[in-house]
Amino acid sequence: MEMTTMKTLTRNDLMNLETYAVERAGFRARVIDHKKDRRVSIGPHLNLYFEDRLTIQYQVQEMLRIERIFEADGIQEELDAYNPLIPDGSNLKCTAMLEFQDVEERKRQLANLKGVENLIWIQVEGFERVYAIANEDLERSNEEKTSAVHFMRFELSDEMITALHAGASLSMGVQHDYYNHQLAVTEATRQSLLGDLGRLS
Repeated sequence: MEMTTMKTLTRNDLMNLETYAVERAGFRARVIDHKKDRRVSIGPHLNLYFEDRLTIQYQVQEMLRIERIFEADGIQEELDAYNPLIPDGSNLKCTAMLEFQDVEERKRQLANLKGVENLIWIQVEGFERVYAIANEDLERSNEEKTSAVHFMRFELSDEMITALHAGASLSMGVQHDYYNHQLAVTEATRQSLLGDLGRLS
């Protein structure tokens, strides 16, 4: 039995700059609509933005547009940078953002929340919590403070994935001395995230 996986992006999946200029408005609207069920707010200041093939394709297209990249090597560099953010069938991947409006409050809170990126969890009904594996590409925190942005993945067992496909509920939370919140994920979000997870075949 093998788990199906989500395909990474290749150059053939991307629009050239001229085509993207024409299609951008419609494509952007589609991605924004898709993203609305892929944001999970845990407490007042932590938002998890779950990535998938479509959200990453949009990010790559935008980078190519902004940087005016049209040569094959440059396009491949962007793909190599962004493809690891696409879930591969056994995990959920997200950008976690600690968002504070006031600059001074943000500095103070990021110092208080040191290490929070390792204490964010998801839980499939009937199973133990799964804690985030954070910032595998580079270290974003230091001894004094955490970063406002983290990239993370949650690795799920085959049994957890099967349970989710069978209708098990999903919850998420943070277990930190200065920030302790949890919630049940909405059904719309649960259904959207199911698309990131393979099925045994």
